[in-house]
Amino acid sequence: MDFQHGFTMTIGGLPVAGESSFPVINPATTDCLAQAPEASRAQLDAAVAAARRAFDGWQAVPLARRQALVHCIAGRLEAHHHAFARLLTSEQGKPLADAHAEVARCIRWLKETACMGLPDEVLLDTPEKKVVKRHVPLGVVAAIAPWNFPMTLAVWKIAPALVAGNTMVLKPSPFTPLTSLKLGELLRDLLPPGVLNVVSGTDRLGPWLTEHAGIDKIAFTGSTPTGRAIMRSASDTLKRVTLELGGNDPAIVFDDVDIDAWVPRIFWGAFANNAQFCLASKRMYVHASIYECFAQALAAYARTVKIGDGMEPGTRIGPLQNARQHERIRSLLAQARADGVRFLAGGDVPPGRGYFVPVAIADDPPDDAPIVTEEAFGPVLPLLRFSSEDEVVRRANQGPYGLGASVWSADLERAERVARRLQAGTVWVNTIHELSPQYPLAGHKQSGLGRENGLEGLLEYTNTQIHTINRGAVALP
Repeated sequence: MDFQHGFTMTIGGLPVAGESSFPVINPATTDCLAQAPEASRAQLDAAVAAARRAFDGWQAVPLARRQALVHCIAGRLEAHHHAFARLLTSEQGKPLADAHAEVARCIRWLKETACMGLPDEVLLDTPEKKVVKRHVPLGVVAAIAPWNFPMTLAVWKIAPALVAGNTMVLKPSPFTPLTSLKLGELLRDLLPPGVLNVVSGTDRLGPWLTEHAGIDKIAFTGSTPTGRAIMRSASDTLKRVTLELGGNDPAIVFDDVDIDAWVPRIFWGAFANNAQFCLASKRMYVHASIYECFAQALAAYARTVKIGDGMEPGTRIGPLQNARQHERIRSLLAQARADGVRFLAGGDVPPGRGYFVPVAIADDPPDDAPIVTEEAFGPVLPLLRFSSEDEVVRRANQGPYGLGASVWSADLERAERVARRLQAGTVWVNTIHELSPQYPLAGHKQSGLGRENGLEGLLEYTNTQIHTINRGAVALP
């Protein structure tokens, strides 16, 4: 299998070239990595039609067989682990070690999700009547994956949708389509034709897909503004939606933390994946009594982290993924400097090749500064002083987002007390980013609708159906 050339879409189990193409850029070099196929509206219609034709047969496949095939997807991915990791680094920019970790995560998610089932539940069973609750598939799912974790967030949708008996049209981000296109190619002879279709394209393709009358559910990971647009698009046919959206996650660091021991873990809670992570710590509240020591230690650690091409040995942080995001971070930093914000590390973007931005740590900007209120989605972290529990909880809960949060303290009773008061779907205490196929992930407020992962995530791909069976005589009306 050639991972460098021959990128085609998968429609009805067949390779399909686009009617045109668009460039995919390596963010470390800004060179064109490959040309990806641009789907036409007719080709999208063909993909949806193929998924619709395949649905009746796929939902009739016994659950155990569907589970086995999803497990086989993990095996195929495992056999090409190294090639997928290198392709992922080339198109996304993340360090090769992180790309290997992402592929491994996908394999784990596929295997564990393949073990999940949806057994019938008997609600009533008497000589006269039996009532059974079943979970039945929805139909054709449109899955829209983002560019920050393009493989992970595609697999989070593929695995439960297929186990539940749905068919799918997957649309990767136009910035990172190559790994998804190759995954579609890899599975053409494994899955029945039309069960998994992969189409790629630029900005016009997403709205075509979400408004398509042949789609029964949309599973989307991305920004909150785009999530709002998808809800509007889905409303015409009342499509089901799962939306995992933006976050501006607070981290709260109390005065009893072991600064030297904990700074590296707290740093990567903010800057993993170059902070292109919905669940990254994006506002860090540090107790006033340790603020100066903690801030200096965090900035010192930042200076030890190698930033560079993800293919280079020792690189821990790669480039931002695309030119649009690079320019957004440049503008955010420029505005902060113009507003008088002081930086303990970074704060500007030197010229050069690739979409690189040094880690920027801001020194106690105002709570209403854009660098605090906006989700940067890049290596920018404001440190903010606080003095009391009530104060920090109030400030942490400000704003429209509620995806994740973390609390760091040696006093577990205090940490858990504060954690229970935070308005977020996932709250970590003295750790961060511990995710599992078994744990549901859900956003509060404007960070999303629905759930991914766990049994609750699997149920998002089903409708509830009640069977009532009368065993006695038929009563006259």
